[in-house]
Amino acid sequence: MNNIPVHSVDKLLVALELSNSKWMLAFYNGEKIRRKCIDARDRRRFLAELSLAKEKLGFTEEAEVLCCYEAGRDGFWICRWLETQGIQCLIFDAASIEVSRRKRRAKNDRLDVESLVRLLARYHAGEHQVCSIVRVPSPDQEDELRLHRELDCLKNERKHHINRVKGLLVLHGVLVSGSIRGLSKQLDTIKMWNRKCLPEHLKEELRRELERVNMVNQQIKELKANRKVRLEKPKTESERKAAELIRLRGVGAESAWPLSHEFFGWREFRNRRQVGSLAGLTPTPYDSGGSRVEQGISKAGNGQIRRIMVELAWSWLKYQPESDLAVWFNKRYGEGSKRSRRIGIVALARKLLVALWKFVEFGEVPAGAIVA
Repeated sequence: MNNIPVHSVDKLLVALELSNSKWMLAFYNGEKIRRKCIDARDRRRFLAELSLAKEKLGFTEEAEVLCCYEAGRDGFWICRWLETQGIQCLIFDAASIEVSRRKRRAKNDRLDVESLVRLLARYHAGEHQVCSIVRVPSPDQEDELRLHRELDCLKNERKHHINRVKGLLVLHGVLVSGSIRGLSKQLDTIKMWNRKCLPEHLKEELRRELERVNMVNQQIKELKANRKVRLEKPKTESERKAAELIRLRGVGAESAWPLSHEFFGWREFRNRRQVGSLAGLTPTPYDSGGSRVEQGISKAGNGQIRRIMVELAWSWLKYQPESDLAVWFNKRYGEGSKRSRRIGIVALARKLLVALWKFVEFGEVPAGAIVA
């Protein structure tokens, strides 16, 4: 990793190693690396160090600058700000950056930022396979992601509160199976293992937990109502594609909304292989010498979309049994074991995802599918 050949560059290359308190900067002219550490989010200091680096490394003040940083908690605002300053910026997918596996490697901000700026030099020289570049959505497109992501967070929060309520009751010998609706009205009548009433402090804690559950349920209800209105009168491209997906029997709002906003709304795919790859549904064969093993799917893409597509594949078999995809699955895996059907459903999920992409992008209805 450290013996990377020197690249002649026509731009000043800048890499940022970001943390919550400090930013480590590396400026590179193809021969020499200049490092500086500044306070995080200090934009004025960054521009001053950039101007000084141009002078020290032999660039004019008007020289072009190419900047990069790894995708992380800071998101896209740094890239957008740099572009307002006339600076081209790339965001690297951290998981795609190659590392040496020969031994334990030293790691600190100085080494990381130097490796990052050398990687940027290789990418600028034409070695585009060295890492993956993150596509940056527009501010409006990024804001559209909030509804279903908040909905997922609220569902997880509700599950946490419900599990805590049931756990507190089990702690005293009370088993609650199924829904906890109406439990707040029964707290005074619930008996513990010894047929005594619940302790007062426990009942108060349970009431507070149940109030949180009710509050989360109300917020989930409001978000779903908002989503329903936006599906009935779509205003954006993502909402239009979500409404289009719902026309297919077996596809509901719970699947169509995240599919359109996370996947089909603002991303650009050139072919079906990119569609499957971004969802992590592509196979990963191991074929070396006399050893041939199928390692399963890559799981390198969007985990939420992968989960949704597997669930949607089972739903597709139920509601679209006459479609070509369902016929293909039943012919190949229908008579097999449970294990083979679980393997086959992943293959169906990949094929179905490609079919849905063709449907929303080109209007190509999946063969044999029923459309409302």
